[in-house]
Amino acid sequence: MRRQVDLQEAVNAVSDVVQNRPRPIRDFDQIHMKVGDMVMQSEIVADWADNKRLAFIGDGDAISVCVAYLKARDVLDFGPTKITVFDFDERTVQSVKRFADKERIEHLDAQLYNVLEPFPDTTQFDCFYTNPPWGASNGGESVKVFVDRGIEAVKGIGEGMIVIADDDDRPWPKVVLANVQRHANEHGFFVSRMQRKLHQYHLDDDPDLRSCNLFVTSLPDRQLIKGPSQPIAAERMANFYGMSQPPRVRYVRERKRPDWGKAPDEEYYVEYLEGQTS
Repeated sequence: MRRQVDLQEAVNAVSDVVQNRPRPIRDFDQIHMKVGDMVMQSEIVADWADNKRLAFIGDGDAISVCVAYLKARDVLDFGPTKITVFDFDERTVQSVKRFADKERIEHLDAQLYNVLEPFPDTTQFDCFYTNPPWGASNGGESVKVFVDRGIEAVKGIGEGMIVIADDDDRPWPKVVLANVQRHANEHGFFVSRMQRKLHQYHLDDDPDLRSCNLFVTSLPDRQLIKGPSQPIAAERMANFYGMSQPPRVRYVRERKRPDWGKAPDEEYYVEYLEGQTS
């Protein structure tokens, strides 16, 4: 039996993480989950990935840090044995590394990586987590790209948790959910569970939009992925970050600053993909 979580301790720990987290860049669909939902989500993820190696394919919310920190602070007595974040935003990567170093969390790490490029040849993970651009303008193709990289992280055998828009009154979330579920099935995964309309976000233009947790699991006959990873095909990049917003940026780069407790007016610059300009 797991002990009951001390809610006050959990909220305070997540608050520490939020203080360390870089501000979102709306142009790249970075929208932060509300703190109460982060606490709930972190416990769900820690329970789901208990004693497993967990890859985060992007993590602007910093759920990875919350999960690791709650266990390190003994707020939770369960959680993953290894957490690695793969993100194209250097601010996110460095914030994870700084926090892990400061709090001596040895099983938490991050790596600069853009999902459009081949996935790095790393140790196989047991499960993956992603909260990608929700694909309202491309039928969920952007979600599928992140899912593909998650499947590569587990080398085709394991589990995934996909955070995706969920709304009964709008058509596009239903279309995206259907397309993502179909895509997962075509790649040897089935939907094992779904937690509906669970999270809210700091989204000024659509504050009522929620997201769900979509759990996928590899089929029993799924084969281990072998061979090198491949870049994402150009035709999959249309409307990646919204209508008429294909990806042009390779990395969001961090500007060095002395005081990490205060956000400056300018804290990043971008490095463009080959052949792309502003």
